[in-house]
Amino acid sequence: MTYDLWYWDGIPGRGEFVRLALEAGGIPYRERARDPGADESALIDDMQSARKHPPFAPPYLVAGKMTLGQTANILLFLGEKHGLAPESLEGRLWVNQLQLTIADMVAEAHDTHHPISASDYYEDQKEEAARRAKVFREARIPKFLGYFERLLDGPQAWLAGGVKWTYVDLSLYHLVDGLLFAFPKRMATVAAHYPKVLALHERVTALPELQAYFSSGRRLPFGEGIFRQYRELDAA
Repeated sequence: MTYDLWYWDGIPGRGEFVRLALEAGGIPYRERARDPGADESALIDDMQSARKHPPFAPPYLVAGKMTLGQTANILLFLGEKHGLAPESLEGRLWVNQLQLTIADMVAEAHDTHHPISASDYYEDQKEEAARRAKVFREARIPKFLGYFERLLDGPQAWLAGGVKWTYVDLSLYHLVDGLLFAFPKRMATVAAHYPKVLALHERVTALPELQAYFSSGRRLPFGEGIFRQYRELDAA
């Protein structure tokens, strides 16, 4: 089966968590908002079309007659269907729990530059963004990364503890990648406290399964979207 992935074109965003799993798993898919002649209205029209289980927002995955929304839900499905998660129910629920924790940090990272309203421009909430970003840098980055560092304690190389990566390792990679882009000063300061997290980031960077994607034009650079680089929001 070839899946249809729908997400806004032009930004990595939450869709990148799904892309990484599809690409690393060698799973056929089409990025429908990037079809020739497609534009933002194509995604909106599709999202509003009649469906048994309509998505609230992208990303969403069309798998035959099923429509799956929410990043963690999509990855839960792909993980079980394509062997990107542990075989046991306990293991699959564990990596889903970790994915939801990543989603919490992603939401907080986004809110550093849109703390009042996602509908308003950053320039209209810069004072509030500065306050929110300071708390995120000083308290929330250490709290989240410290948690993942503890999970990697010992000889295990991957979050689920096996000898092979699962989709949540790819997601932690993308989260760290986004933080390195958006908060380079802060991450340079705290990196020494999370060597295992940064080592996992490097292992995913080197995965043979992802090299073709990383070198292709399909991978979008950071800029707009969740992870944005505002120099005034970053500090050591």
